[in-house]
Amino acid sequence: MKKYISLFVITLCFSAMQAQDASDAYRYSQDNINGTARFRAMGGAFGALGGDLSAINVNPAGSVIFANNQIAFSGSNFNTNNKSNYFGKQTSKNNNSLDLNQAGAVFVFENNHENNSWKKFSIAVNYENTNNFDNSLFSAGTNNNSIDNYFLNNANGLQLSIVNGTDYYYDELTFQEQQAYLGYKAFVINESSTYNDVTNRSYISLVAPGGNYYQTNSTKATGYNGKVTFNAATQYKDILMLGINLNTHFIDYKRSSRFTESNNNNTSAINDLVNRIDFNNDLYTYGSGFSLQLGAIVKPIKELRLGLAYQSPTWYKLTDELTQSLSAVSGNTTGNLPEDIANPNLTIIYPTYKLQNPSKLTGSFAYIFGKRGLLSFDYSLKNYSNLAFSPKNDEYFQSINNSLSKYSREHASEYSIGGEYKIKQFSLRGGYHFEQSPYKNASTVGNLTSYSGGIGYNFGNTKLDLAYSNSKRDSNQQFFTQGLTDAAKINTIKNNVTLTFAFEL
Repeated sequence: MKKYISLFVITLCFSAMQAQDASDAYRYSQDNINGTARFRAMGGAFGALGGDLSAINVNPAGSVIFANNQIAFSGSNFNTNNKSNYFGKQTSKNNNSLDLNQAGAVFVFENNHENNSWKKFSIAVNYENTNNFDNSLFSAGTNNNSIDNYFLNNANGLQLSIVNGTDYYYDELTFQEQQAYLGYKAFVINESSTYNDVTNRSYISLVAPGGNYYQTNSTKATGYNGKVTFNAATQYKDILMLGINLNTHFIDYKRSSRFTESNNNNTSAINDLVNRIDFNNDLYTYGSGFSLQLGAIVKPIKELRLGLAYQSPTWYKLTDELTQSLSAVSGNTTGNLPEDIANPNLTIIYPTYKLQNPSKLTGSFAYIFGKRGLLSFDYSLKNYSNLAFSPKNDEYFQSINNSLSKYSREHASEYSIGGEYKIKQFSLRGGYHFEQSPYKNASTVGNLTSYSGGIGYNFGNTKLDLAYSNSKRDSNQQFFTQGLTDAAKINTIKNNVTLTFAFEL
């Protein structure tokens, strides 16, 4: 008779093997064009402009361009629509969220001594949600490959005493061994008739053969990547501005995914062949990091500004918590048998690990048309050769880092174009932003394009700005990293509306 796994006490424990993969590194390396409405409306092209609290995230020297002290708050509505194509079946999922995504203040100090060439000094503190993780995905389609391959790939080569849990508790197993354990206990796989613990540690599938496996994958993510910036900048005469940022980063990411598979292949009198599988995964990642930025803006003439900024890698310390469960239903010609459940009721807390994100170098150009308007352009190179997990001497992280090095571009280009035209108290704005894929093949994650626009009104000491942006990016989503590696084609469209209230002190 089949047996059930039922451990009723939730336990916090440690595993020797991590569960990270390359997609985690890319996720925490992306910075969206968030921030104030003016910044968003102009595509983030503020590297040579300054004068905006979000501009200091591009070039720290920009805070000294403020004429007065200022406080600003920004709220955004994030809307994400994901269209999926999995083996020809089209599905879509929409997610909507509200967020206070920016809050900050800048204080400017004038130097009134005529003989001193350092004219101004500024300090600023700014919080921004650099990446909103709220997202929902749903894919469905009929595949010839079954999820049984995922559990077989993890099980083959392992001792039966590990896979069946005879000699080890679940929390003592590595991630690979845990996947094999779940598959075995839910009777998705079993040891082969020729199994030998020394020469032939092989396993077989208990899923009904024949193809035509109808699969669904539903994912819901929440969370944010926040950044608090401590900024200082100074101005030398009317020519040169210099600045520095010290940044503290926070990651809080939760993802719940459910994979299902069903088939009607078992038309024989053979018992115990699986016709339905339900695999649940809940991941929680949290931690903090640090980075710094240096920047300069030069004004060779009154109308022209040139900017150069360097952003260091971000050094994170992160922790993952993972909860998994697997259930399977077997049947024969007479009907379905009782459900087999592998649910350890354990939350695995993995040892804290480090992640180093890419550095970035940005060159900027802006031309000011007096009080009527401006044009601005930023170009950045993001250095993905910095991207790595550590400790680097860990065998598991070495494997991931080798994959990152193999599939990542060494440098990915980004550029932004923005413009503004003023009509009395009104300001009309527009922008365009492009990000090159971090992958060499540009298909796992494609290039990103974004268009934006906005309007602002100056009441005097108070400003109100509104922006709208639309971005598109295609990607291929693998549900699992081995065994079942077929991918769904995802088209992601993001719409954002941001409102900023700023006032001078």
